[in-house]
Amino acid sequence: MSNLAVKIQERRQEEKKHAKQTLVVKRKRSSITLGEKLLFVVFLFLMLVCSIWIISNSVKLYQANIEMQKIEAEIENQEKINSDLNLQVDELKRPERIYKIAKDLGFTLDPSKVKGIQD
Repeated sequence: MSNLAVKIQERRQEEKKHAKQTLVVKRKRSSITLGEKLLFVVFLFLMLVCSIWIISNSVKLYQANIEMQKIEAEIENQEKINSDLNLQVDELKRPERIYKIAKDLGFTLDPSKVKGIQD
């Protein structure tokens, strides 16, 4: 029996050592919880989406401004062309010019056949 008692004592000692070893091994918890990590990731995602949205709006605004400047330049150019054409029309419809061309072509002015037009 003494042999049996020694074996039992050895088992108890081994169990105590094993129990001490398992008690010593503890998981160390991180200071940031899973929920906090999730909130942080969601916050970063929202910041990324907002940044992309702001940048895309800025690019659209920049492109619209460039297009508007091009259109304004075209309008200004067309107004200049219209002004030049109006000056040319005024020059060509002068009565003295028309009378001179008619005289060169052999037409004569008969005052009895001239009718005045009221504006």
